[in-house]
Amino acid sequence: MLKHLRQSGPAMLVAAAFIGPGTVTVCSLAGRQFGYGLLWALLFSVIATIVLQEMAARLGIISGSGLSEALRTQISQPALRAFALLLVFSAILIGNSAYEAGNISGGVLGMEELFGPLQASLAGRNINLWSLLIGLLAGGLVLSGSYKLLEKTLIFLVGLMGLVFVFTAAMSDIDFRQMLEGLFMPRVPAGGWLTVLGLIGTTIVPYNLFLHASSAARKWKGEEALKTARLDTITAISLGGLVSMAIVVSSAALRHTGGEIQSAADLARQLEPLLGLSAKYFLSLGLFAAGISSAITAPLAAAWAATGIRPDKSPAKRPAMQRPLFKGVALAVLATGLLFSALGYKPVQVIRFAQAANGLLLPFIAAFLLWAMNRKKLLGKHVNSNLQNILGIAVLLVSLLLSLKMLGRVL
Repeated sequence: MLKHLRQSGPAMLVAAAFIGPGTVTVCSLAGRQFGYGLLWALLFSVIATIVLQEMAARLGIISGSGLSEALRTQISQPALRAFALLLVFSAILIGNSAYEAGNISGGVLGMEELFGPLQASLAGRNINLWSLLIGLLAGGLVLSGSYKLLEKTLIFLVGLMGLVFVFTAAMSDIDFRQMLEGLFMPRVPAGGWLTVLGLIGTTIVPYNLFLHASSAARKWKGEEALKTARLDTITAISLGGLVSMAIVVSSAALRHTGGEIQSAADLARQLEPLLGLSAKYFLSLGLFAAGISSAITAPLAAAWAATGIRPDKSPAKRPAMQRPLFKGVALAVLATGLLFSALGYKPVQVIRFAQAANGLLLPFIAAFLLWAMNRKKLLGKHVNSNLQNILGIAVLLVSLLLSLKMLGRVL
């Protein structure tokens, strides 16, 4: 497993992106409130994510460009192209800026559980110094311009999350019969629809399609890389799904202990009778890894989408990660999240708008991706097979239902 992690590629960025503090909290609540009963939603999410992300990686490798570049070059009608690019850019930029505050705050929670609060007063306001430190760390990695450094860092963080949360699940008192029923017998208990939407929505993330296509185009060239990319996608997304399921299983196994579980920090306290005081430190590392990994990938996705929308017209064609536009957009997303986190704000209304925007964006992007994956002009013989189209259409229909449910939730 560790050998494969070292050889992994862009799909690990996707896994690092969707296993954020929001996923940790939603999965903890799902296990606490409904036991193993909603594991099927995560299983569906993992399969759907593999289907879409494989297409995004194939698009990046064969076309040599990201998803936003394909959107810009393949839509010929100017008004439709302008509307599509504006929708993508605004949803990803604003959405990722809103979620970035939660990503940084999740990393802060892990550090506070490990070392305690770290604050300072400025102009009468308390400033969370952990937010500043985590923001500076994430910003330094993103703005370094080194894809290899980012990739290695995120592979390490995903591996760390995998070890922490899977070990936690393995140490729990699991009811295997109920776990298998929850995994393979889909049903929605009373009051469970919003949690189902949360589990699916935190795994199938539209900005990850941009992240994956651009990073795959950056790492691999030529059709001979497709097999490696497909294995990378299946392995990394499956590992991410296993981590999410492990959190649900851990919380479900602890339902009988009483007490509230709102995040991994609460989960750690519930595990103290089993793991002793080490539970606090053990799970806090996992929460920190979830926060910092998502804090890195959110600015990356927004920046890659922006650079694809606006082509580089300078005489010296620089790599995307070294362009001023890339660094400016990444810095804007990071700075916005850092500001909200450091000042202790909870931008609920902004996050609700981001959820609504992403709810609208997911079926739109899935539909465009399916359309692009059937264009021989773009992909030649590597267009979708009939089976891939059937699976893609099924995911599209579910994402459309998800977007309608999500809009009904946040509006």
